Amino acid sequence: MIDPLFWLGASLLLVAVSLTAVLVAALPALQELARAARSAEKLFDTLGREFPPTLEAIRLTGLEISELTDEINQGVKNASSVVEQLDQGLTGAKNQAKSVQRKTKGAIAGVKAAWETLNRPPRRERRVSATESNSLQSSQPAEANWSETAPEPALTYQEETDAV
Repeated sequence: MIDPLFWLGASLLLVAVSLTAVLVAALPALQELARAARSAEKLFDTLGREFPPTLEAIRLTGLEISELTDEINQGVKNASSVVEQLDQGLTGAKNQAKSVQRKTKGAIAGVKAAWETLNRPPRRERRVSATESNSLQSSQPAEANWSETAPEPALTYQEETDAV
């Protein structure tokens, strides 16, 4: 059994059987691989058709978002300036109200003083006789100018309320 041709033939037969077994086992896998390649080709075709418009839509959306952001920023700036103007107006109105309040208090005090002056009973003047006048003139320095009638001294607030 040392025949080399026999062993060569047997080896070739075993290699052929092995290759056939591998090929039979690989055929379903190769068919699935071909099917996956066709599906991938269809996917790539669909992406090639729909991806550019989608990218364009995304780009336009980004531009619109940028424009909206700019408009919002401008609106915020405008609102901020309006609030600032409103604050200045309120501060001015507050200052004017304080000024009016001070002036009103002064006017009310003036009206009260005028009312009290108008409603105060007239001062009583006493008549000075000629002899008293002469004695008053002689006791007073020359600078004093006394009239025939001398008014009574002004009543204090307490005396006025007691008199009423």
